[in-house]
Amino acid sequence: MRVSSFSLGWRGLWRDVRAGELRLLMVAVTLAVAALTAVGFFADRLQGGLQRDARQLLGGDAVVVSDNPPAAPWTTQARALGLSSALTLSFPTMGRAPDAQGGATRLVALKAVEAGYPLRGSLRLAQGAARDRLGELTREVPARGQAWVDPALPEALGLQLGDTLLLGDSAFTVARLIALEPDRGAGFMSFAPRVMVNAADLPATGLVQPASRITWRLALAGPDAAVRRYLAWAQQQVTQPGVHGVRLESLDSGRPEMRITLDRAGKFLNLVALLAALLSAVAVALAARGFAARHLDDCAMLRVLGLPQRRIAGAYAVEFLLVGLAASAAGVLAGWAVHHVFVALLAGLVDAGLPSPSGWPVLFGLGIGLTLLVAFGLPPVLQLAQVPPLRVIRRDVGNLRPASLAVLGLGVAGFAALLLAASSDRVLGLIVVGGFAGAVGLFALLSWGAVKLLRRLVNEQTAPRWLVLATRQVSARPAYAVVQVSSLAVGLLALVLLVLLRTDLIASWRAATPADAPNRIVINVMPDQGDAFRAALTDAGVQRLDWYPMFRGRLVAVNGKDMSPADYPDERARRLGDREFNLSHDAIRPAHNEVVAGRWIANEPGAISVEQGLADTLGLKLGDTLRFDVAGMPMEARITSLRKVDWASMRVNFFAMFPLAEMPELPVTYIAAYRAPARAGFDNALVRQFPNITNVDTEQSIAQVRRVLDQVIRAVEFLFGFTLAAGLIVLLAAVGATREERAREFAIMRALGAGGRLLRDVQRAELAGVGLLAGLLASAAASAVGWGMARYVFDFAWSASPLVLALGGLAGAVLALLAGWWGLREVLRRPVVETLRRAAE
Repeated sequence: MRVSSFSLGWRGLWRDVRAGELRLLMVAVTLAVAALTAVGFFADRLQGGLQRDARQLLGGDAVVVSDNPPAAPWTTQARALGLSSALTLSFPTMGRAPDAQGGATRLVALKAVEAGYPLRGSLRLAQGAARDRLGELTREVPARGQAWVDPALPEALGLQLGDTLLLGDSAFTVARLIALEPDRGAGFMSFAPRVMVNAADLPATGLVQPASRITWRLALAGPDAAVRRYLAWAQQQVTQPGVHGVRLESLDSGRPEMRITLDRAGKFLNLVALLAALLSAVAVALAARGFAARHLDDCAMLRVLGLPQRRIAGAYAVEFLLVGLAASAAGVLAGWAVHHVFVALLAGLVDAGLPSPSGWPVLFGLGIGLTLLVAFGLPPVLQLAQVPPLRVIRRDVGNLRPASLAVLGLGVAGFAALLLAASSDRVLGLIVVGGFAGAVGLFALLSWGAVKLLRRLVNEQTAPRWLVLATRQVSARPAYAVVQVSSLAVGLLALVLLVLLRTDLIASWRAATPADAPNRIVINVMPDQGDAFRAALTDAGVQRLDWYPMFRGRLVAVNGKDMSPADYPDERARRLGDREFNLSHDAIRPAHNEVVAGRWIANEPGAISVEQGLADTLGLKLGDTLRFDVAGMPMEARITSLRKVDWASMRVNFFAMFPLAEMPELPVTYIAAYRAPARAGFDNALVRQFPNITNVDTEQSIAQVRRVLDQVIRAVEFLFGFTLAAGLIVLLAAVGATREERAREFAIMRALGAGGRLLRDVQRAELAGVGLLAGLLASAAASAVGWGMARYVFDFAWSASPLVLALGGLAGAVLALLAGWWGLREVLRRPVVETLRRAAE
């Protein structure tokens, strides 16, 4: 035969496409590519937008961020290099309207700026009082006595332009509305409306207190070479002993806080896309093996006609290459369309005016699709070239063998490497890919044991005939049973995990805040205001009050050794080691804190109690001596107890507490948490009486967080549709893998006198049993994964129902029955003579 491999492969492609032989395989590849490229397009455009607007988002070419006013050398070095600088301060506080205009109050994000701000980008102000009409761009700052505010603030306080806004002890005129603030960061991180004032007005407000959480940002701008020299100098300064709470932001580092929520959303989306791709790999492997099994006889005839093995292998390689290109291209187009849905669902979290994507997601999608076919599709198909011509007269020779471990391992390694590259988080990729491989192995082992046990448990003397026959069907071909159960379990694992993520984990997160939890947190209460403040709450009917002194301190030494963030490899440990903590003291242990190690002894001198999570992160233990720097005053104490703290309880909690009733030498303010009475005007009256306090309405903040979370959940659920589709394809492919074997066995039983009803009962029992076992295995694995996420990621108690196993098993049985009905519906209707004749040919 002179036909070329390409011509033979092209003809085979059209024949198999028309016959529906490649339908499941092409859909599986398309789904995998679409899921991964949708996330890829979204991430690529988001990254492009951040790079495009980097200088505007930073407000300069580089920024020095600190917990305290930057020391003189930071600005001196900038001037020496010819860089411009602008210092800003920002912190939360309470804004209020005058009593004559209602006296309403609102938590605001106050920002004090000086001349020259912003160094990069421009403020855009609204035109007049119309919040939707954009006005001019400006490089000016508010004049003395003026406040520029977000449009939402006048609406909340009932104010107009020209009215008075009270901040602490000062009154400001609401002069302009801010339409765009270039360096504010992502809008979803600032739940309170912005108030911008001149830095020279800040001291008169009296809002800067010892425990105020103020962030200083020194923005710098100038020639790139000078900026690089400054950053090199600054990196050395940050690592110097005694320099704490200082970090650098540049065009390379960006602002981490502006990406937290989007990074979390990106990880969720990557997780779902990886699951869809892995499920598609299982579907491709099953579909390709079924395809190869159906073409054994055709290849044997081609060998009889003289076609060499090399040409047969080349023909199928060409066919699968063309299938991979077509399915991958369709997946890339689908991913391009789907990523627009992400942008719409995350409206408000991302800028709709993102730049066009690069060509990387297209190339990556094509690579994923082709690698998927090469890794999981070609190994069984290439065996067709080795079918002996003798098969045309002896059907017992030339059957498919297990794929070569070398070929399969090389393909799987390449596919796993691409998936790791697709995941934005290496740890996430390793957990997903490694966990998937481990689950497949575990499912195979357990299903093999279950098949062996099944034959022993069913008594053939007393059990119904349909059950006996179904048991024999399963145990007669244990390899097929293991493949089916494992494949179904892998598909169901993703589906059950979807349900648990959407219901149990999300519900547990939302239930972490009890109904009677405090909904107000008040800080900056001065010591001389304490009695009057508590009396005001008591008169208003507040029954439970968390009331603690609070002061700021930095951990500088452990067991006499100076502490440096560089000593810790863990990123969170480095952040904790380089920040100031809110500390407290009280002789009575907080009732909502459980001591898990050591003892809390009231008024024990030289003692300190540490939160267990902090101790684990920093490697602290009972008996360690800690030295804190509190406003320049060293304080040493020995760890005598470890406490378990529920940070989601909305109660007042501290990383470290001294078990002392009095510490008069400390510059303290007080923090309070309580449930506000349902009385109109209560918050406004409290702020009018104590204008320096910051009253945080946590209900509004939590509602904002939940709205953001809901947006992310909707985007994740949308992508989970791909995982659902991939899981269903796995079910269909797993059930259809043994279609011809079932057809032959049922034909023989029908020839021996078995009725159609008995065979239907046998088929249903077998499918339901396989699905039930797969559902139980998948539910157990999904519950374990859910527990791990709740325990180590979300940090709350796991609340999965014990019915998960039962419902998962039932769902597996139902889905297997439905997939069997769809994939095997013609098996029982096929004439016996046709089936036996086909088997004998």
